[in-house]
Amino acid sequence: MDSMFFSQGVFMSRVLVPSKSPYASILGFSRAVKVGNFISVGGTAPIDDNGKNVGINNPAEQTRQCIKTIEIALKEAGATLNDVVRTRMLLTNIDNWKEVAEVRGEYFKDIRPVDTVMQVSKFINPEWLIEIEVDAVVQS
Repeated sequence: MDSMFFSQGVFMSRVLVPSKSPYASILGFSRAVKVGNFISVGGTAPIDDNGKNVGINNPAEQTRQCIKTIEIALKEAGATLNDVVRTRMLLTNIDNWKEVAEVRGEYFKDIRPVDTVMQVSKFINPEWLIEIEVDAVVQS
């Protein structure tokens, strides 16, 4: 869904990339939002296209699913993983950081976006071990 808004004397387009998450309609969120050349992808959980949890008790597999979902959202917004400038990895157990970071490195080792890794107490679904957010910038 595209819309226009006025910001700092300039009309900017706002593109919403819908989420396939079963929680999207309840919470009212988009998977990603693109404004100008900036794209923000919200907290992405390890859910497949059918709304099923992936990688139960497996932080690496859950990380791969999150990144796969993020990659699809970025593509719909006109970007790729190479356009990512920041990642945020939220874990329910900080002891999983190394396993998760190794998977992140498979995708981002060459472009080296900034990163934050933090522990949270829990997610909406107790089977989720991780959610990932990213920000990307594309050339105009």
